[in-house]
Amino acid sequence: MKSRNIIESFNNAIKGIVHGFRTERNIKIHFIIALLVLIAAILANLSKIEVMLLFIVIAVVIAAELFNTALERIIDMIHPDYHPLAEAAKNMAAGAVLVTAVGSLMVGYIIFYNRLNSFSLALVRRLRNAPIHVTVISLAIIVIIVIMLKSFNFKGNFLRGGMPSGHSALAFSLFTSIALLSKNALVATLAMFMALMVIHSRYEAGIHTLAEIIIGAFLGMLLTVIVFELFHIVA
Repeated sequence: MKSRNIIESFNNAIKGIVHGFRTERNIKIHFIIALLVLIAAILANLSKIEVMLLFIVIAVVIAAELFNTALERIIDMIHPDYHPLAEAAKNMAAGAVLVTAVGSLMVGYIIFYNRLNSFSLALVRRLRNAPIHVTVISLAIIVIIVIMLKSFNFKGNFLRGGMPSGHSALAFSLFTSIALLSKNALVATLAMFMALMVIHSRYEAGIHTLAEIIIGAFLGMLLTVIVFELFHIVA
């Protein structure tokens, strides 16, 4: 009977995680970021302690988001109408999530900084020797391809809506170009923050879905790397 209760407890906990993932946008984002961080950890060949720290901060952020979601549901159930104390409680819970997210960002930055700064991959060393005008060529190619893709799915236009997100593609193309040309991890990180701010504004404004933004960002990075590499082959 005791083991059965334990199994039911695990099932209920998993149901809660699955429900949160299905219904909460921020939890989806946290899971996607966690997946990307873990892939980067494999590629960067991190030590056991560094991987363990990443697991801890990832678990803390996701747990904080689940607590925040649960608290919001309870408040809405108890007090469905607006109340300043309910709003304050929700804001403080969201603030707790923000604190854990910023803390995890700092931990991740410290762990990955040396890898980013050294640019040890041979491919990246070659790519960053390309001249600046290659960036302009990359942006032009991305604009053309995004317009072509949007013409196929008949939704939105280049500046608003549709698959993929043109702003996300251009923002992450610029981030990739800056990262390859600057030869500096700090500059590349700041460029990445700017790109993230662009895609966040597009998502918050409801102009694009999460899938449109992610595919746009991936497209921008991929095409930019291909153009830089082609230039290196031809040069």
